[in-house]
Amino acid sequence: MRTLLAQLARFGTVGLVGVVVDVALFNLLRVTVLDPAVIAEGPVIAKVLSTSVAIAVNWVGSRLWTFRLEQRRPAAREALEFAIVSIGGMLIAVGCLVISHYVFGFTSLLADNIASNVVGLALGSAFRFTLYRGWVFHPRRAPQPAPEESAESAA
Repeated sequence: MRTLLAQLARFGTVGLVGVVVDVALFNLLRVTVLDPAVIAEGPVIAKVLSTSVAIAVNWVGSRLWTFRLEQRRPAAREALEFAIVSIGGMLIAVGCLVISHYVFGFTSLLADNIASNVVGLALGSAFRFTLYRGWVFHPRRAPQPAPEESAESAA
C-alpha cells in the first residue's frame, strides 16, 4: 500500500506540472489566436494542442520518475502505449468541453476552463492513472530474459 501511495503522489506531482502546461497554454491560445470570436472551433483546437504538449511533458516525468522502476521495455513502445492512453484521457477532457461549450452553450472562458480543466481533467486523470499503472508501466509486462541470459546471470 505504501508503494501505491508513493507512486500516486509522484503521479500527482508529474500531473500537476502537466496541468500547469496544459491550462496555461490552453488559456493563452483560447484568448489569442484561437479565440472563439475568430475561430468557432478555437476552444477545442486549443485544448487538443495544449493537451498534446502536456502529454509529452507527462510521459517524460512518468517514465523517468513516477514509474521509473517499471521501465523495462523499449522506450518507443512505451511512448506509443502512453500516447494511446493519454489520447483517451484527452478525448474525455475535449468531450466535456464540447458538451459544455456547444451543447449546453456555456461559452465563457471560465466555463471552458471548468469543463475541460476541472471536470475533464479529473475524469481523464482517473482513466489515465488506471491504464498507466495496469497496462503501460505494469511490471509484469516487462520482457522476460532469454534462457541463455538467465543461465549466464545464475553462473
